[in-house]
Parts: sequence; structure tokens; C-alpha cells
Amino acid sequence: METSDQQQPPELTAFLASAIHDMKNSISMLVNFMEEKLVEPEVKDHPICKQMAPMLYEVKRVNSNLIQLLTLYKVDKKFYPFDLTENSLEEFMTEIEQQNRALMDTQGVQLEMDIPDDLYWYFDRELVSGVLNHALNNATRYTQDKLRLAAAEVDGQLEFRVEDNGRGYPPGMLEEGIKVNRGVSFNTGSTGLGLYFSSIVAKMHKNQGRTGDILLENGGKFGGGCFVLRLP
Repeated sequence: METSDQQQPPELTAFLASAIHDMKNSISMLVNFMEEKLVEPEVKDHPICKQMAPMLYEVKRVNSNLIQLLTLYKVDKKFYPFDLTENSLEEFMTEIEQQNRALMDTQGVQLEMDIPDDLYWYFDRELVSGVLNHALNNATRYTQDKLRLAAAEVDGQLEFRVEDNGRGYPPGMLEEGIKVNRGVSFNTGSTGLGLYFSSIVAKMHKNQGRTGDILLENGGKFGGGCFVLRLP
């Protein structure tokens, strides 16, 4: 019989969240170290740099996944501090560009920025930053050599676009759309976590009866894959 002074065991998810937090901190240190070293002149021009570039992509991908898992846990437990603030798009997207500069330089990828200098919008800066960083990291892997990061007001909504000049999204992925139960690909290693996280972030943004969403399409300025985030 259970006595009143017996404590209930903590939830397994709480232990997992704590472990994810610790792993995230450790990998963040590795990401920062690699980004700093790979842009140093004596390293940047060394042949080993090109071999290290894919490793930086993988480390950033793992770090992004851990942050997404931790954020989703907080959202599910209803203690994520959703912070809706007004942001300058020029300032915000310049910050995104700087966060991804080291990876794009090591991969030899050119980034085109398209941002109105007088556009301001209300959104959770950290959440949207996480979505765009993930999209840019992913696009850097699949593009040939060009990326476009754009923001504009379209039909009363803020529209972010991450476009590349790669082969684009496969037809099956476009037909399937953004589904939570899209499954896991053992060929590519894709779990769909990034798209699920992006979809949750978009839906958390609501204004005057409208809700944010994400869209995958092919085309854009460079004819490749296009990731679109729309916020009301």
C-alpha cells in the first residue's frame, strides 16, 4: 500500500528534457568553436577546411534538433515564455545571416538578402530565428551554390522565404505537405522534426483570426526548393 509520504517518481520526460539541455549546451560549445576556427585565414585556406564543412553542417543540425525538442517539450508543458515583440526585419535578418555566415562560407554558398528596410512585425524572435536557421542550414546542404533569404508583407501577412538553386523538394514531399505523421526516412535520416517544429511555431502566431503556417514549394528566383513561413 502506498503511504502518503511516498513521493511519486518524476516523469521520464523531465529527465529527458534535462539530458537534452545538457547535450545542447555541450554541442553549442562545439558549434561555436568550429565556426570561429573555420573562418580564421590560416584555416580557411587550408584543404582540410572543405572536409570540415560537412561536419559543421551535421553538428549544427544536431544542435538545432536538440533545441527544437527542448522547445517542443516546454510548449507541450505550457511553460514556454512566448514573447511577442516588435522587430525590425532588416536587423533581425542581418542577425540570421551572421549566424549562418561561417557555414555558407565553408560550403562556398552565396546568400542573397531581400529585405525592406522599413518593415517591422510582431513575432517571437527566438522561435522564428530557430525556424529560419534550421531552414538555412538545410538549404545550405541541398543547394548548388546560391541561397536567397527574403521577407515581405504579402496579403497582410509577413512572409519569409528561404530559396535555393538545388534540385528542389521531391514530388512526394510536396504532395504530402506538412504532416505530423509523415514518418521517418532511413535513407536520408529525416525524421520530419524540423518541419513539425516550424509548423508548431507558425501556429503559435495568431492575429485577428488568422494563424501562421508554413509551405514547401519549388521554383522561386533560383528554381530550386522554397521554404515559406507566413505569420499574421
